[in-house]
Amino acid sequence: MKDFENAITNAAADDEANKWRLETPGIDGWARTARPSDPNKYLMISVDGHMNEDRNFLDGRLDKKFQARIPRVITDEKGQRWAENEGGRRIKVRPNIMQGVDALRAAAPDDPTERLAAMAADGVDGEVTFPNRGLAMWYTTDVEFSLAQCRAYNDYAHEVYSPYFDRLNVMGALVPADIEATLKDIGDLANRGFRGLTLPVKPHYGPHLPDQPNYNWPEYDRMWAAIEETGLPISFHISTGADPRQASKNGGAVINYLAHGLAPAVEPVAVLCGAGILERFPGIKFGIIESGIGWLAWALDAMDEAYKKHHMFARPKMQGLPSDYFRAQGFVSFQEDRVGISTAKEYGLIDNIMWANDYPHHEGSWPFSAQAIERTMGDLTETEREKVLGKNAQKLFGFDTLH
Repeated sequence: MKDFENAITNAAADDEANKWRLETPGIDGWARTARPSDPNKYLMISVDGHMNEDRNFLDGRLDKKFQARIPRVITDEKGQRWAENEGGRRIKVRPNIMQGVDALRAAAPDDPTERLAAMAADGVDGEVTFPNRGLAMWYTTDVEFSLAQCRAYNDYAHEVYSPYFDRLNVMGALVPADIEATLKDIGDLANRGFRGLTLPVKPHYGPHLPDQPNYNWPEYDRMWAAIEETGLPISFHISTGADPRQASKNGGAVINYLAHGLAPAVEPVAVLCGAGILERFPGIKFGIIESGIGWLAWALDAMDEAYKKHHMFARPKMQGLPSDYFRAQGFVSFQEDRVGISTAKEYGLIDNIMWANDYPHHEGSWPFSAQAIERTMGDLTETEREKVLGKNAQKLFGFDTLH
């Protein structure tokens, strides 16, 4: 078993680029903390982590006709290596770009017991787990190929992680572009013990096309009914509806993260709340994952404004406002979002937000989540911190064995 505490200490020793992650205003006035060594630590459930799948997890799990199309790394005639998948821009592989804590984070173990040790070193008791390499399974306009990859991923996740589902709550993946297959998979995943489902932010990959159904089309009512019947929560992870790496050259990393990664995740909130889906299916619980929460209060106000001011166009007519349905049935996750926490508190949305460390992604806070929490949650009450750090997630995702 890897000694993560010593590994973190050694990795951070000369890591100037990440010294800011250690900054904290302190914990004066806190009855409990998020520090891993605190015996009275908060219950901490990260609602967004990514498994580090075996690089060859699709091999042997896909029909042979798809093998040549699996996302892969190639080497060009100049010796440069590129990561390729057929639905997105290829990305240059830069060896040794990760150093210090960044390198340690990126080398997340694929073994579940090792992963639990890495989580414990950050104070995390349980996790809602998403694909990592597997996110590319939605990066294609070929629905049959996407479905084959998702089913292979689900098989892999069940084989490797199912003994640990009480703490590593892996979301079963769906391909809603194929409604009939999705209906079958919803029941199958529930029967296999998955305790949540994840869908792309829009059912068809790529730009919106007029003849492609979206989640608000009546064809999807059967899917919502099937999901509601299972009682499983659903999630929409950022960067899944279209290629999030569309910008290049100067500013590309910032542009892609904000405009092509985070922003499209607003759409399923408007679709589910504004199209009457949540009113018709009140048992559905849904969340937007890794989008941050600073936009949430604005989006709820904007939906209500559109519904009231565009009343002559808005349909269906609902008993409540769009924001009412989100407050009753929705949540959003964040990593480190001081502005979002402040507005969530002001607008009474504490019950609708959940913390995550996003391990092993660099947007996250591992292995210094305690410091990030201390930087951003000092204005919350003890009860509010308890909810945001773990109690909200425990209530929704059923981490019943954790205390």
